[in-house]
Amino acid sequence: MKHIADWALNVANLRGASYADARLADDRSRGLATKNGKIGHAADSESLGIGVRVIADGAWGYAASDDLSRSAVEATAGRAVDIARASSRVKQSEVRLAPEKAVSAEWTTPIQIDPFTTSVEQNLDLLLKIDSELRAVKGVTLAETNMNFRREEQWFVSSEGTNIHQTKYTTGVGYAAHAFAGSDIQKRSYPNSFGGQWQNKGYELIGELKLVENARRVGEEAVALLKADQCPEGVFDIILDGSQLGLQIHESVGHPIELDRVLGMEANFAGTSFLTLDKLRKLRYGSDLVNVVADARQEHGPGLGTFAFDEEGVPAQCTPIITNGLFTGYLTSRETAHTIGANRSGGTLRAEGWNRLPIIRMTNISILPGEKPLTREQLIASTNNGIYMETNRSWSIDDKRYNFQFGCEAGWEIKNGKRTRMLRNPSYSGITTEFWNAMDAICSRDEWVLWGTPHCGKGQPQQVMGTGHGAAPARFRNVKVGSAYKGN
Repeated sequence: MKHIADWALNVANLRGASYADARLADDRSRGLATKNGKIGHAADSESLGIGVRVIADGAWGYAASDDLSRSAVEATAGRAVDIARASSRVKQSEVRLAPEKAVSAEWTTPIQIDPFTTSVEQNLDLLLKIDSELRAVKGVTLAETNMNFRREEQWFVSSEGTNIHQTKYTTGVGYAAHAFAGSDIQKRSYPNSFGGQWQNKGYELIGELKLVENARRVGEEAVALLKADQCPEGVFDIILDGSQLGLQIHESVGHPIELDRVLGMEANFAGTSFLTLDKLRKLRYGSDLVNVVADARQEHGPGLGTFAFDEEGVPAQCTPIITNGLFTGYLTSRETAHTIGANRSGGTLRAEGWNRLPIIRMTNISILPGEKPLTREQLIASTNNGIYMETNRSWSIDDKRYNFQFGCEAGWEIKNGKRTRMLRNPSYSGITTEFWNAMDAICSRDEWVLWGTPHCGKGQPQQVMGTGHGAAPARFRNVKVGSAYKGN
């Protein structure tokens, strides 16, 4: 593949580009789903192409093609230079790239079982077995399951001498039970909502999650929610399970720290950001217990934001985002690093595929667990009057990522340190910095899970990508609680 990339770089150089890179990607995916005992979806696809990115006359140009013949690749590179020169006529400033050493590397996601060595029949048999277990619960109206695999093989070559070949594997699986009663619909999901759990692992993830073993319980909870008491409204201490806290991080930390949003270079899908440059190392984002990192390194875990190098050849890094409550970092690229006085990119430029221009994206944005041993049950036991909320159902946040409301699938009242009655339709709302400053406890490492958010949208044209969010159950004091869904 390097010789194909070299065709593009040679043409870009001859046409006067000051910088060029070529990214070839071979992307294979499998998606399966069932609905009430029948196959709802089955697809196996593959995509191969090249994207060429150049700087000419101080501006970016980008072009892509699925034709890898020499003439087509060279024409694509020429088109990228033409686009850069056209863009330079309206540029506000010259593109400045933070320096990065050239590297030659090979890397593959550590996996035990290549998911594509399993058959579609084997995958569907498991999904249909889960589906049957869900529907065996009296009162379950609709059962849905899904399983997804992806292999992204990529070759990156730049005019600075970088040559990287890396392959990323992703596995995702989940299911949901729905219970209908008149106009009321209740839902319980496992291992998480919106597609379940996704990680950069092989087929071994499927066995780790104990999918069949949990199906009856999930179905029973969906049915029980129909008769559960409505969540009370008022100000309460709340405990969020790890998966809900992961989405809270995604929306109220992950998006606002994207530096292109802060600089006004990007506003699609999630707006801009309240985290203006003057707040760096000055804003009290949360309590002293809040420590958040952006970590793409393999040692952080098999998150959807884990890789060896980003899409401009910068090695995976760990960037402190919130340190003992203080806002300390953004997600940066080689182009934006200088705007915060950094001499190197944070390595967060990523693209959905070969036909999309890389943009700043979340890696694994995770809250670190507490240092003192603390389990979820111990956290509940130390709470006198509160509500435990589990599994996201809905979210809403303004285009500055400051005011929010989240709804969860299920809640439980906490009285005198004990989890008592189930509550339906729980929701909570707040202001980002006030909420994170209200965190007074977080569970320790044994309760920490690296959750996958597979369908984060950003950019125009839209790019849908996966991000990772490590979290453990945590408690927040004096939070406004309501009922996002009144029901009957």
